[in-house]
This record gives sequence, C-alpha cells and structure tokens, in this order.
Amino acid sequence: MIKDLSELCNLSGKAAIVTGGAKGIGLGICYRLAEAGAHVLIADIDLNGAEKAAADLSAKGWSVKAIEVDVSKEADVQRMITLCHETFGSVDILVNNAGIYPPVPVENMTEEDFERVMHVNLRSCFLTTKHAAEIMKPQGGGKIINITSIDALHPSMIGLAHYDASKHGMWGFTKNSALELSRYNIWVNAIAPGGVATPGVASMQSGAPQTDPEASKKQVEAFMSRIPMHRMGEPDEIGKVALFLASDMASYMTGSQIVVDGGALLA
Repeated sequence: MIKDLSELCNLSGKAAIVTGGAKGIGLGICYRLAEAGAHVLIADIDLNGAEKAAADLSAKGWSVKAIEVDVSKEADVQRMITLCHETFGSVDILVNNAGIYPPVPVENMTEEDFERVMHVNLRSCFLTTKHAAEIMKPQGGGKIINITSIDALHPSMIGLAHYDASKHGMWGFTKNSALELSRYNIWVNAIAPGGVATPGVASMQSGAPQTDPEASKKQVEAFMSRIPMHRMGEPDEIGKVALFLASDMASYMTGSQIVVDGGALLA
C-alpha cells in the first residue's frame, strides 16, 4: 500500500534520542524529528545547553526533554535509554551524533588523546546501540542513525588521525550491526557530513589549544575552498537527511551511508 507523503514523514508517537543534541548538527536533527511529531530526548554532556535547546523546542509545542549524559560511560548510557523508555513509552529512534575532534598531529598525540576520541565517538556508538536494541527488539523494530563523517571515507586534514579512525570504525560498526539487527526490524544507517557550520568547527577555525591556531585556520580555509558548492553546510541540511532515515521514506534501507558534503569528496 502506498502511503501519502504526510504519513511517510509523520513520526507522531515515536520516541527519539539524539546524543550531542544541544547544538550544531545534533540540534538540527532534534528540530526536524520534533517537528515531525517525535518525542525527543536531547542527550548532551552540556546540561545547560541541552535544557536551553529543549526549552526552545518545547516552546513550539513539541515534546522535548533534556538529560546530561557522558556517552562514553555505560552507566550514563543505560540511564539515558531508561529515561526515554520510561518517559515516552518506547525507544524508536536513536541518533548517535555526539563526537569530539580536537586536532593534534600523531607526533604530538598522547595515548589519552587517542583513547578519549575513540571512547566518545566509537565506544559510545557500541554502548548506545547495544542498550537501545534491547528495548527495540521486543517493540518490533526501530531506527538507528550514526553520524559519521566524510572522514570515514577520506581524510580531510592533518591532525585528525584519531577522529578519522573513530569514524572509519563507526562506519564499519554501522554495516555489521545492520546485518545483525535486521532480523529484528531494526534498521541501522549512517550520515557522513562534510564541512558543516557548527560551534565546534568555528572553534577549530579559531585555533584549538592543542595545535597552532594559524595553521588550524589555514587548514579549514583550504578545505572550504575545495567544496564544489563553495560553502559550508548548515545543521538543518543534516537534520533533513536524519528525518528521511528516521521515517518510512527510508523503509528499504539498512547498512547504508548517505554523504552530505556539498560535493567535497568529488574534489
């Protein structure tokens, strides 16, 4: 049976978790899912930011709550999943968006630098998927969306070896977990953003403490100059793709990665 377009994009009654949802790409995703009718739990290590985002979206009449979470810690992840289930009655959509990318060349990278990025970006994806799937299986299914990066396919700049390793790992984890969870009607897909105008990217462009500010700024500017569309993306441009994957529009997709990069990989 062919559904109407309005029905295909309707997430009413669905419960969604968006990690790193307080700002940037995560907030763009929260906006579109909430607008489509989903109950949205904004999970972020920045509680003040998450609460502000939740208040702003709730003011539009949407169902949104905030929670403070360190996604690299299993106890926090379990608490997040439980809160969503107890508050909204289900866990239907999980968006693994939380991630960090402090630039530092390998020659200056410490074991702690590497492990922190891997724990926040990759270990968290394993933890959230494992515990969300425990709820999704008896429900009869769900959608998991992992926010990777074009760096999962091709490196963008020196200083992101740990980040690139984590994103390649997320893409591999996406494909294998999609294979494992498909029999439970849990679809697992990924979005690979290119350069997107977010507070984190702005911080990189101004120069992070771990690297030379001027060199960092020049690297970002050089990357932007190679984008065929000649601009950075906007968080909403990732949010719209997340809505597509979370909805029935993507009913025959699992184990896929959608590149949203303004054509950057073409260069």
